[in-house]
Amino acid sequence: AHQEPKSFNGSLKRVAVEELSRQGCAVTVSDLYAMDFEPRATRKDIAGAVSNPEVFSYGVEAYEACKKRCLTSDILEEQKKVQEADLVIFQFPLYWFSVPAIMKGWMDRVLCQGFAFDFPGIYDAGFLKGKLALLSLTTGGTAEMYTRTGASGDFRYFLWPLQHGALHFCGFQVLAPQISFAPEYASE
Repeated sequence: AHQEPKSFNGSLKRVAVEELSRQGCAVTVSDLYAMDFEPRATRKDIAGAVSNPEVFSYGVEAYEACKKRCLTSDILEEQKKVQEADLVIFQFPLYWFSVPAIMKGWMDRVLCQGFAFDFPGIYDAGFLKGKLALLSLTTGGTAEMYTRTGASGDFRYFLWPLQHGALHFCGFQVLAPQISFAPEYASE
């Protein structure tokens, strides 16, 4: 998820696609910015009547719509891509110690209850069990900044909510992250 296709994140995406394709993998890319993906989770995500028109609860309504396959086509298309994938790579620049808003919105809308998980089907029993997830990210700070004694603290702490609380919650086996520290300051 990067606005600029010629960015370092864009280059990392291209290299991953080329290498995985060279190895014989079928590769599908969701370039959220190029797709103009809607990051906001709203009532418009429900294609059909909502169960409680008086008080809208996104989680409840998305869950019910997911069970009936009544989510909007953009969500269903992304869910199909996830279902067909063995490995999902999340490529992004680190913004405020997290993913860009457009990627967070993708997670909110696509990885909904009924598709990615349902109680008690979470973590090792999540619906995406058997799939791999990889975070490939860039930072604005140097590697030293993201250590236990660095100014920003150990990167494992701020990646935990994303890796464990979102991805593993849905059943993904989360691989070690690929972090490119401060690429804009690196020499060619």
